[in-house]
Amino acid sequence: IVLLFGKVKNHDLDLPTGEKPWTIKGLIEWLKLNKLTERPELFVQGDSVRPGILVLINEADWELYGELTYELKENDTIMFISTLHGG
Repeated sequence: IVLLFGKVKNHDLDLPTGEKPWTIKGLIEWLKLNKLTERPELFVQGDSVRPGILVLINEADWELYGELTYELKENDTIMFISTLHGG
């Protein structure tokens, strides 16, 4: 996944504030439009991440938080880990 984001492993983001709270779904779309440097089809599929990408919210599986609908909070740590080809 690092290769898709300009070979940068960590990104500290200040997301623009708006009327609606940020969700993981919104974050994925924002990353696709603003941070992906190549081959978005290897990161996103539809409105979500591709199968084989593990999403962690504060080091816990995103399934525990409601996946795409989770509302981001200040200082959350979101990790995308490829489970294919050794991560």
